[in-house]
Amino acid sequence: MNHDQIENTAQPKHEGIRVYLQPRVLGMLFLGFSAGLPLLLVGGTFSAWLRDIGVELAAIGFLSWVGMAHSIKVLWAPFIDRARIPFLSRWLGRRRAWMLLAQCIIAAALLGMALTDPRMNLELVALWAVMAAFGSATQDVAIDAYRVEAEAKHRQAAMAATYVTGYRVAILAAGAGALHLASLDSWSLAYGAMAALMGVGVITTFVIAEPDVHLTEDTLQLEQRVSDYLAHTSHDGWRRSLTAWFIGAMVCPFAEFFQRYGKTALLVLAFIATFRISDIFMGVMANPFYLDLGFTKAEIANIAAAFGLAMTLFGAALGGLLVARFGIAPILLLTAFMAPATNLTFAWLGFIGPETYGLVLAIIADNITGGLAISVFIAYLSSLTNTAYTATQYALFSSLMTLPGQFAAGFTGVLAANVGWVSFFMLTALTGLPAIILAAMLIKFAHPDRLQRPGMD
Repeated sequence: MNHDQIENTAQPKHEGIRVYLQPRVLGMLFLGFSAGLPLLLVGGTFSAWLRDIGVELAAIGFLSWVGMAHSIKVLWAPFIDRARIPFLSRWLGRRRAWMLLAQCIIAAALLGMALTDPRMNLELVALWAVMAAFGSATQDVAIDAYRVEAEAKHRQAAMAATYVTGYRVAILAAGAGALHLASLDSWSLAYGAMAALMGVGVITTFVIAEPDVHLTEDTLQLEQRVSDYLAHTSHDGWRRSLTAWFIGAMVCPFAEFFQRYGKTALLVLAFIATFRISDIFMGVMANPFYLDLGFTKAEIANIAAAFGLAMTLFGAALGGLLVARFGIAPILLLTAFMAPATNLTFAWLGFIGPETYGLVLAIIADNITGGLAISVFIAYLSSLTNTAYTATQYALFSSLMTLPGQFAAGFTGVLAANVGWVSFFMLTALTGLPAIILAAMLIKFAHPDRLQRPGMD
């Protein structure tokens, strides 16, 4: 790593708690809510709905592949970076235009799920869920890019904190809220109410301001090399424009990243790909596990969702303090170890049965660890991006973060049905070993605290 890539951590001024009153920092609370709301509605809550009406575990596991839209969003992220939506982009700007389009798609898909009975037409419900998942992934790309671009480096931790808070409140609404509504009335009412709550994101998108982006000298030189190359080819007219757009959108973001970090880029990407595997495995089967064990929907809502939210936010706050005190590197290693270790608490819960104290202890361990991992990993991924290619590069990192685990999670229902819950969670704990090894290598060869996000001071 070159010395000129070492991040200067000095802040222009001390804002203290007032940083959370900055309009864009405060706006991330509501954008976080909009981003978090669809996640469980095509994930854990969707699994609970299907299990509640008697759908087989194997089918639930395969339907978890709906969430893979979040893992392959890097495929269309370059279009979000470069393409303009007719009328909307001119009116709202590139980031807000994509946010609004995605939010409308999500709301329509959730309403479609609410109006369709999976017992009569499971295929159509799955199609609506796919639509919601792709809309959600697109919204994530646009919001992640906005978050990184909208404020300077010294406010990124506050942006992440308010985003995570809003995100987790949405998880509470889509988890505990939806489960309570389903137990009181029906799943149709629950999903209809969630579709209406997408209005929070729509209103916020209209209120916030579009960020300004400044390119670094290195980025300008890279783009100039593309122009020079095209000037010496036989391409002209629309062919040259299309080729320039393709190279700028699809090639330059990845070329810039590998140019910046060299061979250590492969180590960074391998670590990102394995960091959350054990957590994803556990998350897909959590609600079916609770229900099979004998917990009621109300108990799951109150303990796993509501109490779990409090523990996650505590973990995120603790993570921010630990990162400020010790830096990113040691906390990355700590969370890489703790995430799979907490899966063993669910194996213990499966052994003792539906004991409330067991569920409480398992949720404390898992959600505090999850909060720690969220705060350190968002800071880490943000440090890797260049603001010239924010949407594409951040989508690459976040896609890699979930793709291996999300794909393999499709088989978790088959695994759980064949080995039982206790053995299932013990096996999922072993999937965290590669991330522990790679975290140790990362600290040695590409120390995270020396990584810098160019293009924003």
